[in-house]
Amino acid sequence: MSTPAASAARPVPAPLLILTAAVLWGLLGILGKQAQAAGVGALEVAFWRAALGGGLFALHAVLARSPLPRGRDLWVTVGFGVAGVSVFYGAYQLAVQAGGASLASVLLYTAPAFVALLGWGLLRERLGRREGLAVGGTLGGIALISLGGGQGVNVTAAALTFGLLSGLTYSLYYLYGKAYFDRYAPTALYAVALPVGALGLLPFVEWAPKSSAAWSSMGAIAVLSTYLAYLAYSAGLRRLPATRASVIASLEPVVAALLAAVLFAEQLSALALLGATLVIGAALTLSVEKKTAHPAGE
Repeated sequence: MSTPAASAARPVPAPLLILTAAVLWGLLGILGKQAQAAGVGALEVAFWRAALGGGLFALHAVLARSPLPRGRDLWVTVGFGVAGVSVFYGAYQLAVQAGGASLASVLLYTAPAFVALLGWGLLRERLGRREGLAVGGTLGGIALISLGGGQGVNVTAAALTFGLLSGLTYSLYYLYGKAYFDRYAPTALYAVALPVGALGLLPFVEWAPKSSAAWSSMGAIAVLSTYLAYLAYSAGLRRLPATRASVIASLEPVVAALLAAVLFAEQLSALALLGATLVIGAALTLSVEKKTAHPAGE
């Protein structure tokens, strides 16, 4: 029989950590839409996410005495901060602004298809039959979403462009993570990449007066959907196979769609839902086949 002390020390189950991260990431579009509704521009929301989240990771890295990347690794991380934070965070919030939270979340899951294509084009990785079918399924899913639309969902050229750009830049987390997440603590890498990303966004921000509601939404994005979500996913991934983690984390767009339906009356049509199913199914297929980790961050 376990003692109360032993029970208290029992670690949180890894699947629950991954599920927690998926739910927190699912809040990202909702909180971003709330901040934008309070008068804050999409790029300013992205800026504060990077700046506040980066501050939390920097403090964490200092307290944990985690070594920061140096030399060439530092410059690669700076480049990742520009592409994987400045462009990704900005594109995602612009996709939320243009098309809605549920559409932005689904289009984000085109990332594994981009990984397959980039691996084939840049790293000379084999693009097998399953990868080809998954990429085709992703393209078909996007086409169905474009044709289907839905209530409160604006499937415009801007929404698709920014949504796909967020998927493309999100795919860099796979490629960067493959090289660096085993060499440095993720907190140390984010302590560099997120502040760099905030600086990259700074010239494009149009500052707006912010209410307490706006600050609450942006603070929640930084604390919940960035800092705690990254920590929960990284902790869960250490004790769970990457393929299983990817399956659990793919609940994120489902969470986002449900919350968007309840809070903002967003509802994908039946045809668009079929397209979303194809996109998410393709992402799962590529994750399981290649046995790669879901990117440790979003």
